[in-house]
Amino acid sequence: MRLKKLLLAAFKSFVEPTTITLPGDLVGIVGPNGCGKSNVIDAVRWVMGETSARNLRGDTMLDVIFNGTDNRKPVGKASVELVFDNSDGNHAPEGYGQFSEISVKRTLSRDGNSEYQLNRTRCRRRDITDIFRGTGLGHRSYSIIEQGMVSRIVEAKPEDLRTFVEEAAGISKYKDRRRETETRIRHTRENLSRRYQKLKDEEYTVNGELLALRHVEMMRIIEGERQQTTVAESNAESKLADQRELERIIEEIRAKQLSSQEKLSTIQGDVYAVGADIASVEQRIEHARQTEQQQRSELQRLDELIEELRLEKEVELERKQVLEVQIGVSRE
Repeated sequence: MRLKKLLLAAFKSFVEPTTITLPGDLVGIVGPNGCGKSNVIDAVRWVMGETSARNLRGDTMLDVIFNGTDNRKPVGKASVELVFDNSDGNHAPEGYGQFSEISVKRTLSRDGNSEYQLNRTRCRRRDITDIFRGTGLGHRSYSIIEQGMVSRIVEAKPEDLRTFVEEAAGISKYKDRRRETETRIRHTRENLSRRYQKLKDEEYTVNGELLALRHVEMMRIIEGERQQTTVAESNAESKLADQRELERIIEEIRAKQLSSQEKLSTIQGDVYAVGADIASVEQRIEHARQTEQQQRSELQRLDELIEELRLEKEVELERKQVLEVQIGVSRE
């Protein structure tokens, strides 16, 4: 895979659409100071995903868009496209070996909208950086050497040189993936934390609303209970009045009962007295009956005795007659 051409439009000093063709492995761009040679390197770095305006020798990222001159008006957006020859398929990114050309394009408008395209298909910045990761080519790679970079490499500290060595050895992409994975994990944790906090806030809100609903429901129930209590109290007062009226009636009945009991006691006393008189009379009657019975028995005994005496009298009369007869005979 070899860089074939570079297309620039409104990028920094390249206000007109410009195509820079790279026909061989060794191509030089020469020109006087200020003609835009460094802007070519900035364009390559920018289209590969550079996000630091300072590394592009600007204050903000919008400085890459042609800002106008005395004779030209500013434009609304800038774009840079890299076209790679991939006819031999060597060193092609994973998944792109079947394409004869691979194009990478970036567009930026003044409203801050940035767009990446891979083979004319919109993609993410990460998709662009993934293509060049581990190849030695990228917006921060050692393959892009700008002014002052050689001296910075020579004077670099060992930990800074380590970055270039790892890129050349092809292990930087794994470190980048690990770093990105760690970043994603951190972002995921942060998202989970935010989501947890959001859910806690929602839970707090829902609990508040639930408590409010319960409060309203309880107030409704309490109001219903209060109304029922009022009705019950009214009924209780009515029942109490009825009870007092009944108590009054009962007291009257009790008073009448006491009076009746007194009368009953008097009547019972009279009854007891009459009963006593009756018992006395009955005793006298019984005594008289017994006396009568005794008298009758005695009378019957006397009657029997009189009958015996009468019989004896008759016998005696007969004996007398016999004796008189005997006496008369004896006299003759």
